[in-house]
Amino acid sequence: MEIGIVGLPNVGKSTLFNALTGAGVAAENFPFTTIEPNVGVVPLPDERLNVLAEKNESVKISPAGIRFVDIAGIVKGASQGEGLGNKFLSHIRSVDAICHVVRCFKDENVVNVLGDLDPLNAADVIETELLLADLQQAQKALDKYKKPAQAGDKVAQEKTAVLEAAMKGFNEGKSARSQGLSQELVAEYQFLTSKPIVYVANTDEGGAPPELLNPLLERAKKENAEVVVLCTKIESEILELPPEERSSYYDDAGITSPGLATLARAGQKLLKQVCFFTAGPTETRAWLIPEGTKANKAAGKIHSDIERGFIRAEIHKYKDLIELGSYKAVQEKGLVSLEGKDYEMKDGDIVHFRFSV
Repeated sequence: MEIGIVGLPNVGKSTLFNALTGAGVAAENFPFTTIEPNVGVVPLPDERLNVLAEKNESVKISPAGIRFVDIAGIVKGASQGEGLGNKFLSHIRSVDAICHVVRCFKDENVVNVLGDLDPLNAADVIETELLLADLQQAQKALDKYKKPAQAGDKVAQEKTAVLEAAMKGFNEGKSARSQGLSQELVAEYQFLTSKPIVYVANTDEGGAPPELLNPLLERAKKENAEVVVLCTKIESEILELPPEERSSYYDDAGITSPGLATLARAGQKLLKQVCFFTAGPTETRAWLIPEGTKANKAAGKIHSDIERGFIRAEIHKYKDLIELGSYKAVQEKGLVSLEGKDYEMKDGDIVHFRFSV
């Protein structure tokens, strides 16, 4: 699953991507530096990995990763093709969630395409373009069903009624998220405003003044979205330090791998992912799966053969391991369970899959 980084030009999207992945993509001071989206997998910091690796004397530690896609800046009129808008909007349509970077810093050396520094207005520009794109998408679908609906086709009539209601909402500035559209409708038409969203308030070294940040916080609250406040410039500069000098910064911030722990965790929450572990002498590894994933499908995350030949999942809980101190103690307490394919995996499950192929 992927999270698309979007926003107006020059708000710090590519700098954020650099800080997240250390990829060193272009971050020049002019619009449309990014045309084709860059993709990076950001390791998800998890202190549980190190604990499990130590207990299992693992040779290798492999964290789970969140995929971030750096999408070029959107401008007003993107839904009409302005600034290569149609191409950029298609990139957003392919991701699962949106990380919306909003400029909350002043810098005369970095062009502000809106002129005034107004985070709320900047967020509105992006949301409006996404709403207009959704309106166009719904209109195309409606045009397809109108004639069959008029001819008495019941399915077409139902589709027409639902699409007309959605379009009414879009025209009133209501996102697909806020309208509570069905998952079937969202999946069929891939409405951009249906995607879950986290705002990144990109500040300068001193942080964002309340008059800039508070309106964005209020907006996010109404949308049931999160706001992550950070300075992408500082985060990116830390990555330029020698690795031995970075560690103190990461330790102070509780970050166990390069990147921004706060945003990576917000991404996990945004995508509604849970983490299970496999652990042994060779490797301790974290795996991200959607909430509600059954045991056999989780096995397929590791290898398709394990899913195909799935027999049972031997599971114990991380919290039990920490409380009791060892796997043997967990066994003695009867806290190791054998689960079938319909078991829903939980965050913190430590699993050994039994299979035969």
